[in-house]
Amino acid sequence: MGMRLVGLREAGGNTLVGKLAEDRASVTPICGLEEFWADPHHWIALPPAGPSLATTDVELAPPVLPDARVICIGLNYLAHVAEGAYAAHGIPPYPTLFARWPASLTVDGAEIPIPPDEDGLDWEGEVVAYVGAALVDATPEEALGAVVGYSIFNDVTARRAQKLTSQWTLGKNADRSGPLGPLVPAPEVEDLRRGLAIRTRVNGEVVQEGCTDQMVYTVGDTLALISRTLTLRSGDLLATGTPSGVGYSRTPPWLMQPGDVVEVEVERLGTLRNTVVARPDRAAQ
Repeated sequence: MGMRLVGLREAGGNTLVGKLAEDRASVTPICGLEEFWADPHHWIALPPAGPSLATTDVELAPPVLPDARVICIGLNYLAHVAEGAYAAHGIPPYPTLFARWPASLTVDGAEIPIPPDEDGLDWEGEVVAYVGAALVDATPEEALGAVVGYSIFNDVTARRAQKLTSQWTLGKNADRSGPLGPLVPAPEVEDLRRGLAIRTRVNGEVVQEGCTDQMVYTVGDTLALISRTLTLRSGDLLATGTPSGVGYSRTPPWLMQPGDVVEVEVERLGTLRNTVVARPDRAAQ
């Protein structure tokens, strides 16, 4: 395993970025979160120095700035488009984009609560790209060159809320519904167009299998498109979409219930594992 970067939250609320040990038993702090995203290429190239902390003694957090833009591609694999309600419309010329707030993100191993109005939660295994430099009116080549790293991501979705309106924001921002794996530097991953295998499992059963070379809209093209409307900043994220096999499209639909364990495995990035739980009764808290 090469470099794997995670966030760790201090008692006062500050977040640091640290290097995760190969056995995941410890993490070595590197610098503060804002300091890291001010020059991520520098900090990734610099060997971490200083004492390591046991991961059991720290609170891990996504290495994501509180004001980062988390932009997601909604339909980016041909088979996923075909299995949904949008199949009749064909492939649009531009990607369908929606946004998550950083507050919806969580980490590997965290519990994901089901909102009370949902019959369960759906899985969407995918890959996230981290922007490491400002992008304005970028070419696809410039945009891809600005990507500093990648993570496994599970775009866990509250389908009932998502389908209440034509806008997806509500169903894509449930509390702690977006687990992220550690950040893996881009040179260790290379170009997603070369093809990384993606596999999602629920309770050990494979529910999604795909490959990143099946994407309709590439990372470079999508970031370049976005940069022509809004300035992308270091620390912004692009979630690249999920392959086919999501739960709501099955007959009958299959949604995750309390106690279910969902894993997303991506070649070169590792495995992300989370447990779905019932949300505690607010009246009992």
